[in-house]
Amino acid sequence: MAGYKVLSFDKISSTQTYAHDMIAAGRATDHTIICAAAQYAGRGRYRRKWVSHHGNLYASFIFGCIERDSRLAYAVAVAIVDTLASYKITAQIKWPNDILIDGKKVSGVLIEYAGRFVIVGIGINVHSNPTVAEYQTTKLDKYADVELSDLLSRLSKNLDKWMNSEFDSVRRAWMNYAAGLNALVKYRGEMVELVGINDNGALVVRRASEYFLVHGDEILMC
Repeated sequence: MAGYKVLSFDKISSTQTYAHDMIAAGRATDHTIICAAAQYAGRGRYRRKWVSHHGNLYASFIFGCIERDSRLAYAVAVAIVDTLASYKITAQIKWPNDILIDGKKVSGVLIEYAGRFVIVGIGINVHSNPTVAEYQTTKLDKYADVELSDLLSRLSKNLDKWMNSEFDSVRRAWMNYAAGLNALVKYRGEMVELVGINDNGALVVRRASEYFLVHGDEILMC
């Protein structure tokens, strides 16, 4: 993984928490990866628990960042799908941060900003998948022979590629991979059609012939 500093652990509370601690202590540098074979306090969006048994990829990428950019999430999602495609695995992106194979969740993303850095946390089910009441899950080894260090190497290269691409290219790729386009989502208590994203990364929804630009957390995928 040229250009990256990699810190590997057998088991820690959370790669994301470790990254925050590094930044707070002034020890963080651009292009650092914290990865763990397992986590005992892994978390996703809204501090939801992320089940983190051995055999999967749990990594937090630290990148230098001058200002927040909501479009980053799209580049990260595309990078993950492209990485899986390199193993001939077809995946889709379910807004906001889920990667699906055959409609089942295989990966999630947590992006957090801290100081002059952004932390991109990525979990990918490789050799095991948790049982979750709210949705179905799956794992990569049902579809291909995937080795963790090789997966991390391919993922880091794709993150560099897509995070440094023009957003027009990211947007086209995201629209191509997106699940749920032209389907119904809930917006402010009513059902509207998800049309896609615009050049600034805003979600576009339609009610009858009327189009709206909305913030991500205002919609709920059905």
